[in-house]
Amino acid sequence: MNSYILHYAPDNASLIIRLALDALGQPYRTVLVDRATCAQTSPAYLSLNPHGLIPVLECQDGAIFETGAILLWLSDRHGELGPKIHTPRRADFLKWLFFISNTVHPALRMTFYPEKYAGPDSAHQAALRTTMQAALTRHLKSLDARAAQGPFELAIQFYLAALLRWCVLYPVQKDRNWFNLDELPHLKAMCLSLETLPSVAAAQKAEGLGPTPFSAPQYATPPQGSAT
Repeated sequence: MNSYILHYAPDNASLIIRLALDALGQPYRTVLVDRATCAQTSPAYLSLNPHGLIPVLECQDGAIFETGAILLWLSDRHGELGPKIHTPRRADFLKWLFFISNTVHPALRMTFYPEKYAGPDSAHQAALRTTMQAALTRHLKSLDARAAQGPFELAIQFYLAALLRWCVLYPVQKDRNWFNLDELPHLKAMCLSLETLPSVAAAQKAEGLGPTPFSAPQYATPPQGSAT
C-alpha cells in the first residue's frame, strides 16, 4: 500500500487523524462515510470496524480503528506526533493520550448521545448529561493545568483541539453554558497556535470548518457529507 485510506465524516473524530496525516506529510486518500444515510452501520463499513464508529484508517497492517490507537500507531511509525519508545517523555505522553481517549472522549460522547447510555427516559438522560459535564469540567481543568507546564505533543494537541471544538458546538439545541474555553487559558493558547499550522488550514478547506475552528468554532459546512 503506497498510501493510507482514511474513512471519514466531516467534523467527526476522523478530523483528528486527518490533521495528523497532513502534519506528517503522509499520502492518503479519503473515503466518505455518509452519516446522513447511516453508512457507518453498513456491512461494508462494519467489515472494517465492527463497532460502527468513525474513523477507520487502512494501512499496510490492515484496518485500524479507535482514534487513540491510530494516533499512537502513526506516532510510532513516523515520529513527530509524539516521543519515541524509551525516551524520557514517553510515559507522560502515554498517560495523557490514554486519559483523553479513555476518559475525556467517552464522557463527551455521553453528553452527545445520552440515550445510548441511559435509555429512553428523558430525566435519566438529563442526569447523565449533567454528571458528564461536571466530570468534563474537572478533566479539562486538569488538562489545562498540565498544559501550563509545557506543550503537549502534537498528537495530543490535535485530539484535544477537536474535543474542545465539539464542547462548544454540540449537542445541537442544548444548553452549553457549562463550557467556556476562556476559562482554560492554556488550552485556548494551544488552539490559537494550532490554527496557524498548514495541516489545520488543509482540514478547514476539506471539511468546511471556518476560519477559527478551535478557538471560536462554527458549525461545519463541508463540501460533501454531514457532520451529524
